[in-house]
Amino acid sequence: MKYKVLLCGKSKVIIDDFFIYQESEFELQTTSLRYADIMNHLKYFTPDILLFCMHQEGEEEYEVLASLRSKFEQYNTAVAIVGNEEECDVFRKKTGEMADLVLTKPIMVRKIGEEFERFLEQWKSGRKTINIDALDEYVKSVDQVVSDVAQNLGAAGKQFISKKHILVVDDDPMMLKLIKEQLKENYTVATAINGAIALNFLEKKKTDMIILDYEMPGESGADVLRKIRDNDATSNLPVVFLTGITDKEKIQKVLSYKPQGYLLKPVEREKLLQIISNTIG
Repeated sequence: MKYKVLLCGKSKVIIDDFFIYQESEFELQTTSLRYADIMNHLKYFTPDILLFCMHQEGEEEYEVLASLRSKFEQYNTAVAIVGNEEECDVFRKKTGEMADLVLTKPIMVRKIGEEFERFLEQWKSGRKTINIDALDEYVKSVDQVVSDVAQNLGAAGKQFISKKHILVVDDDPMMLKLIKEQLKENYTVATAINGAIALNFLEKKKTDMIILDYEMPGESGADVLRKIRDNDATSNLPVVFLTGITDKEKIQKVLSYKPQGYLLKPVEREKLLQIISNTIG
């Protein structure tokens, strides 16, 4: 049985060569980088792997792929990228390391095919279909164990296990690292380098509060907040904006989106801890 490969991206040379030299080895289809197109291919073509052939992609393309991360996992589709070193580094940064296989140019199309065969053999043997009902039962049993352990440990144990969770969203990796260091002693912290990754995180996991950069390339903090408020599952989630804006009128605009508060960059640890304490305790 041939592996199914879904190809997308702006490197038409690689895509065309893949069809010329690898069509006999794989079952191939192409897709645009529109969310709906990729979803239709995931549902009806059910590819084993998506190959993103990079060539001067913009923010929108990275955001679409990042937003589909949970869908690739759901359909058991691996994600491979091919590009020069700079393009691959940008992809990692923009999508939170979602690539399962990274292939760096220059590389022959036949070599890509060989890497796919090797990788997919390991991928398929190591992946199992998830039984959702069984997973729910497992999660319930784990929750019960955690509850029992907390009771046995007493007050100190309960405090440790019940640490509040905070999601920090900022396009600056150094800012993410700084805030995580400032909070890790008192809170459990997750980070996202753009709005698409943050929204994908919220689809699968829960958080008690979001610290959200107001000015980000592509999808702004305001855009992300609107989507959070429009989703019934997250509509009441506390959000605090993080901004470098100091102009009074612009701050009023920030506040018009009705966050629970805002913090000015550079972030002072005491103010950070204070606004978190005031918001979620």
